[in-house]
Amino acid sequence: MTPSPYRLLLTLCAAGTLAACDPTLPSPPAGSALSAETIATRDTPPGQQFKGVLAGQAIHLLVHECKVYRVDDAGAGNVAWTKVLEGDFYPLPTACVRQSLTADKSGVTAFIGRQAMGAGGCCTGQPEFRSTDGVTWKPR
Repeated sequence: MTPSPYRLLLTLCAAGTLAACDPTLPSPPAGSALSAETIATRDTPPGQQFKGVLAGQAIHLLVHECKVYRVDDAGAGNVAWTKVLEGDFYPLPTACVRQSLTADKSGVTAFIGRQAMGAGGCCTGQPEFRSTDGVTWKPR
């Protein structure tokens, strides 16, 4: 019995959707007063964080799984993340293969390199974005 093209398409779409799900942060250790975002922020290398002043405002940015987040104080020694940049939509599953934040006098550049599953090289869509305030991003 040959599957219908409709069933095959539906199965491929469902598999693609599931494969493209964002991984979640691991739960903090039992009894820890620190949130998962706080632990992940602490463990993120310097080349994937920016702490400084943009547009006259102090800001902390972090890149995680090819998304850029603003890091804010959440009290009790914890932080909260707010997503400020995500790369271009790509219809097939991707993996984050390269990410960084670099700063100069005039702003911050985010490189978010996602690779299509099964493909070589980098990157899907536009990988470089630039911001002078940490909130508004433009392709570079």
